[in-house]
Amino acid sequence: MSESSNTNLSEKLFAPRQTSKETSSLVKLANVVDTPIHSALDGDSEVGWYRVMRRPQWIWQGVDPIELEAILSRMANSDAPRTRDDLLDTVIGYKPGNWVYEWCQSGGMYHKAARDLLAQGEKEKAAEQLITASMHYSIGAYPHLKGDDLSTQAELQANQAYRDAMENMPHQMRTIDVKYENKTFQAFIHLPRTDKLLPTVIVSGGLDTLQSDLLRLYQKYFGPAGFAMITLDMPSVGHSSHWSLTEDTSRLHQALLQQLMDVPWVDHTRVAMLGLRLGGNAAIRLGFLEPSRLKTCVSIGGIIHSFLADPKRLDAMPRMYLDMIASRLGKNGVSKSSLVAHLSAWSLKNQGLLGRRKVDVPMLGIGLKDDPVCSEFDNQLIAMSSRGGKAVTMPNKPLHDGYHRAMITVVDWLKEKLA
Repeated sequence: MSESSNTNLSEKLFAPRQTSKETSSLVKLANVVDTPIHSALDGDSEVGWYRVMRRPQWIWQGVDPIELEAILSRMANSDAPRTRDDLLDTVIGYKPGNWVYEWCQSGGMYHKAARDLLAQGEKEKAAEQLITASMHYSIGAYPHLKGDDLSTQAELQANQAYRDAMENMPHQMRTIDVKYENKTFQAFIHLPRTDKLLPTVIVSGGLDTLQSDLLRLYQKYFGPAGFAMITLDMPSVGHSSHWSLTEDTSRLHQALLQQLMDVPWVDHTRVAMLGLRLGGNAAIRLGFLEPSRLKTCVSIGGIIHSFLADPKRLDAMPRMYLDMIASRLGKNGVSKSSLVAHLSAWSLKNQGLLGRRKVDVPMLGIGLKDDPVCSEFDNQLIAMSSRGGKAVTMPNKPLHDGYHRAMITVVDWLKEKLA
């Protein structure tokens, strides 16, 4: 990783363009009123910002809280032209004050620090700096809307930094190329060891997450427990962006699962799937489709039924979330009501999977109290629809503690089911 090649990549990606559209102007949904949301898993929508601020998650991933506030304050203090004067993160063009610019500038500082450390032979310290750089680039790309040129370029930077980090990490990472519908997507497999076949957890996040954002799950929980972790992006995001989102949320996961027979290091008789948010929908769905290949499925804060089938819940979503869903479905310029009507097909209850019969795969549904997206009813549905299933509701405060306790519960469950 030479300094000049990385500098050239950055200069080439972010060369000044007059045509780059600002993120909040991309999806033109009709009849949308800005509404606030508070969610212990997703963070808060705040007055004066287009993006939902995922402070708790970003800090949990390893972003320094003081630096986070400094980046946001640079945006807030910018007097550059904005798409909307009342929204601080809508500065137009790749320049100071622009969301992508500020996060990528910060990512670039960590990237440079990593190069300096590599020159001194400090591989593991360099890898940590590269992971931090990747996180900053990834937040710069958030919420990953289609047609957002600057976001796409930030994503490329995030992926490059992540791969560079993995080359210098003490554990092994490999890529798995999965063929589906004449195209190929990439999944990452993280391995604590390569001298024996390992129980394996397939993991997907939500629609606003890249698979590189999930590394902390491996470092803190799955790796120390002796599990391999395979990540893949949800359809319409990141490496899976060639496929638009449909109600068949688990189709790429199913293709990956079927290909695991050919992957060394994985004990394909001991495979679980974990999903967060819409990834939870994919995980539970996959359990019904592939009961003979999966030992267990886990959903954390999954978008399973209530949120999809209840227009009032969807009506209460902030504009960024609705834009993101419309972007994933390729539905720009439609009305909010037509978008909301479309989503009931994603409900696993409406699809006839949950609440009809029990599947033999034990399933765990975890939620945080008063979550506006994942109801306690949804997790009870998961538990009732699987033999040996379980629903767990955790307190939503303190927040970082909620994440940690959820993951401890997951690891204990997986140790039992994959033993």
